[in-house]
Amino acid sequence: MLLPILAFDTSAAHCAAALLLPAPSDSDRVINRLEPMEKGQAERLIPLLEELLAEGGIGWSDLKAIAVGTGPGNFTGVRISVAAARGLALGLGIPAVGVTRLEALAYGLPRPVVVAEDAKRGQVYVQMFTAEGPGPAHLADRVVPACAATGSAAGENALPSAMPLVEAIARIGAERVLTPQPRPAPFYLRGADAAPPSDPPPVILP
Repeated sequence: MLLPILAFDTSAAHCAAALLLPAPSDSDRVINRLEPMEKGQAERLIPLLEELLAEGGIGWSDLKAIAVGTGPGNFTGVRISVAAARGLALGLGIPAVGVTRLEALAYGLPRPVVVAEDAKRGQVYVQMFTAEGPGPAHLADRVVPACAATGSAAGENALPSAMPLVEAIARIGAERVLTPQPRPAPFYLRGADAAPPSDPPPVILP
């Protein structure tokens, strides 16, 4: 496991971050922060990350990797985190790993498990995770899990998460960073609600 790793997520009405640090006896320790907020994540994210690094007693140059929540979730919130992760990784010369919300919710739970998250508008984000790996994520009108389930749309018998969402993002990122990863990108299962602008969009370099 490549540590320290800094993870963050703004895919919902929060600004969340976790710092995973090496600890004695070949273990690790984690510092978590979760600040509920409907807006203002773009202004709060970097100061929050700096506070976390200060609490952990390290600086930006000590980081080995970045992990970021890629959604599904709030369209603007997802883009804030992904853009920040890609910019920090480029500036620091370290890898960045994208982790979906559905993967993070399933992390640490026994398999098989279904993740069912409220997608609003009467729909649900659904993904099955088995011992063999994850199935495809998709939108559904409803879900009736045939096995254990977790998530905000999993019903009254839903399994609780094994750990805070952003800590799971950090731990998944720390595992994946040991192999080559694509650059983080928003994980959308539904198009944006906003109408596209009439002006042509800017060209984004690869």
